[in-house]
Amino acid sequence: MIYRKWSLLSSTAVVTAGIVGAVALGDLLFNRKNTLLFVINFEFVLVIAYYFGLCYDLTDANGGFFKDSNPKSTNVPSHANLDKILTIIKFLKSKGFSDSDIPKLTTSCPKLFLSDLEPADIGPVFSFLATEVAASTRESCGLILCCPDLLFSNVDYCLRPTLAFLTSIGLERLNSPTNLNAHLLNTRVSKFETKLDFLRSIGFTYDESIKACARLPAIFGYSIENNMAPKVEYLVEGMQRSIDEIKEFPQYFAFSLRRRIVPRHMHLMQRSVHISLKKMLLSGDDKFYAKWK
Repeated sequence: MIYRKWSLLSSTAVVTAGIVGAVALGDLLFNRKNTLLFVINFEFVLVIAYYFGLCYDLTDANGGFFKDSNPKSTNVPSHANLDKILTIIKFLKSKGFSDSDIPKLTTSCPKLFLSDLEPADIGPVFSFLATEVAASTRESCGLILCCPDLLFSNVDYCLRPTLAFLTSIGLERLNSPTNLNAHLLNTRVSKFETKLDFLRSIGFTYDESIKACARLPAIFGYSIENNMAPKVEYLVEGMQRSIDEIKEFPQYFAFSLRRRIVPRHMHLMQRSVHISLKKMLLSGDDKFYAKWK
């Protein structure tokens, strides 16, 4: 009997993460030990959920076991929903996800196990990654782990047009399971176009904007209001430099304005030194400040 009372985290996602972990563990034990009879009952699931890191109110004021302090709470999935969770887990494992991958998905994308999702709903995404992105089984899993929302993207209306756009500007190896590739694939083409429009508004031609984004694909994820526009303003007004310098070095947008760009510009200005953006920003602090004492 457990007597210590733990605070309840009412987040449905947190509870479900524990439940999924319990089901995954049960499935693992059952499949690896043929002689082990594994029976999922509600109390056992909550115990395992607790050991998966869930803080749950295990006792009520009278010492009752596994009683939720909120009698109307519906945070914990029903017995019927456990079958759905198990079905999704088995499907994911059939697509190459390892036992250790499942808990990562429960925490990063709880809706994968909370919705009425069926394997048939997400199957097309795996087919798309394998056939059109040319991703291996492990690469597909890696991309999804980086961006689980890929599983909820429509292949025809989102993923395929996005892939066509990215390849048209010259991006390659999108099958590589990096965080950048995963999020690029899950981005609508309209969002890419807003970045191109911004670059054109500050003096880039269409071809120059395409070239800049191909050299720095991460630019598609930058905020115009909070990242790009302030850096352009400081370049032109603060440093008295030309937009042409960004055309030559679009990586300028990747550096912190407050921690890198401004301090280094001020340091050089105090010494009456003018160098290219690339030389000013690329080297580490030790090398930069040692060279420009």
